[in-house]
Amino acid sequence: MSSGAAATSDSAYMGKSSDVSIGTAPLPPKFTSKQQEREFLKFRLAQAYRIFGKLGYDEGVAGHITVRDVIRTDCFWVNPFGKHFSMMQPEDLILVDHHGQVQVAESGPNTLLNKAAFMIHSAIHAARPDVHCAAHSHSVYGRAFSAFGKELAMITQDSCAFYRDHAVYDQYGGVVVGEEEGEHIAKKLGSKKAVILQNHGLLVATDSIEATVHFFITMEKCCQVELATHAAAAGMGRKPIEIPPKEAEMVYKITGTMYGGWFSGRPHFELLEAQEGVSFDFTSGTQTRLPRL
Repeated sequence: MSSGAAATSDSAYMGKSSDVSIGTAPLPPKFTSKQQEREFLKFRLAQAYRIFGKLGYDEGVAGHITVRDVIRTDCFWVNPFGKHFSMMQPEDLILVDHHGQVQVAESGPNTLLNKAAFMIHSAIHAARPDVHCAAHSHSVYGRAFSAFGKELAMITQDSCAFYRDHAVYDQYGGVVVGEEEGEHIAKKLGSKKAVILQNHGLLVATDSIEATVHFFITMEKCCQVELATHAAAAGMGRKPIEIPPKEAEMVYKITGTMYGGWFSGRPHFELLEAQEGVSFDFTSGTQTRLPRL
């Protein structure tokens, strides 16, 4: 790709999200090989699990985050069933194909696969080639809000990141152990980046680990804010004021884009690296030690 074409591509990717900054905004890293990219994605995915663990998004053994493999694109990386999110490391992750077969030679020592994780995520990755990372967990406010079987209301600037870009799957079918249920969820997600699973929780699917983590955290907080707002409204005898569609769409084009999600998600990983003293070395393709906070 020529430098001019690359600049055009970068500009298109950033879209309106670049309107909120002055200066040169960062872009996702570029890799010298697919193997280097694979190692970075495994490192990043393990970080995403630890971030979820810090935020309390674990509920026993429920929940999963997946990332499509860049070498074997018919496979994805996922957590071994039963290992706590906060303990996840790159070498723990398991590689699974779209038939549910764990690729033992490339996986961590614990190859136990969560069947629900496979059924949901394999359907999404198969239906959406643009989705590289998908996350679902039984977070507290997401679960509470999902019981209403409704979309988020555009009552804050942050909720506008999901304006006309999330759906509701309103047919709770129990623990997902069959292909049909996973396919139904993928169909309801459609081309959107998130779906609220009624009586179950939240699911976010984007083109990067960073964006998926950011939009999951934001959606969880939007659920919390909306629940709190309606509780307050009942006591005040007033209804929340919703943001008009024109303004909601304008905000969405800045905060709801894939680049906006990637950029907003980076600080979560940078903070984790500072706290743990571990980063990814692009020269060696391995973890490296950093000074800790």
